[in-house]
Amino acid sequence: MSKPYPQAQNPLLLRFHRLMDAFAKSDDERDFYLDKVEGFLVFADLDKGEKELEELEKELHQDHPERYCLIPKMTFYETKKFMEGFVNEKVYDIDTKEKLLDIIQAKEARENFLEFIYDHLTELEKWQQYYQERSRIRIIEWLRSQSIQFVFEEDLDLTKNILEKIKKHLFDAKVSKDVAGAREMLQAKAKTYYSNEALNPRPKRGRPPKQVVKVEIEPQVTVDMYTTVPTTVRHFLYLPDITSASSVTFSARYDTEAQLLANLRGSSRVKVDAKLQALSERLESLRHLSSRLTDIQGVTGIEKEEELIRSVSKRVHSDEEEVPSQRVLGVVKEALPGKKGKASAEEKKPSVKTVTQIQRKKNKK
Repeated sequence: MSKPYPQAQNPLLLRFHRLMDAFAKSDDERDFYLDKVEGFLVFADLDKGEKELEELEKELHQDHPERYCLIPKMTFYETKKFMEGFVNEKVYDIDTKEKLLDIIQAKEARENFLEFIYDHLTELEKWQQYYQERSRIRIIEWLRSQSIQFVFEEDLDLTKNILEKIKKHLFDAKVSKDVAGAREMLQAKAKTYYSNEALNPRPKRGRPPKQVVKVEIEPQVTVDMYTTVPTTVRHFLYLPDITSASSVTFSARYDTEAQLLANLRGSSRVKVDAKLQALSERLESLRHLSSRLTDIQGVTGIEKEEELIRSVSKRVHSDEEEVPSQRVLGVVKEALPGKKGKASAEEKKPSVKTVTQIQRKKNKK
């Protein structure tokens, strides 16, 4: 008979981005489990040794099957439903919608769909937001079906120090006042996930809030603290460092967004980055040339340099690979001011009006 598990004194702190990643990767070849006692994730990695896998199988299905729950698989029907839902609800351009629907009905729909989305940056942001919202509802539905009391760590406004204290004293009945107050807040927050609005979020009514400049805040990532992990499970803990939902890819072939981007064929993002890099290098070389010419001609001031760069940049085409040196020097000569004291021939030549006045004076005499 196994020992009874310790009882958590507050709802489990779960990392939503990790759960989202596990839900996306769970398929016929990969199994993920959620621990009900502390909330850690287990990945049955088939690349581990045979002995380790046998011990994990015994722990999960024979010794303590009531402790772990298998994360549901991402079926072909569900992936297709995700993509079709996005196209029907969020894509407004008719040509784009028809193209995406054709991709969904063809082979390798999941990967080709992502490649098309990442090649059309106007649709990418909408897709990432849609995918996150639908995944959140799917995860909450499953956690509710397992009767798990939980809160998503990403939804909390508590400080990193307080969250780590809560994790450290998860099973302690007597705690300090700050931890006890935080526990009450967690209990209230956990109830919101079991409300109707959690599965059917409604837009807020009334006057929209004033537009405020959004301040980018670096996400607070707390340390993982688990004290009841069995020895046979430690090698299979799934602890990816994921700080944003955009890092979770819908792809079945690539584990991270970085791998997906590196393998996209003809992505417009890659082309744009290449053009920006080339333009940056050109402007840097022109800036260096400008500083040298300033030293030679005695021209000083930031305005002269900016005027030079602007005049030269107008003649640089985005699709050219190199700028001929003669063209650059020609434009530079046009932009630089002439030497002081040298008047042009037109300035020295008297005007017609001046010649007429001189002739009239002679006639009067």
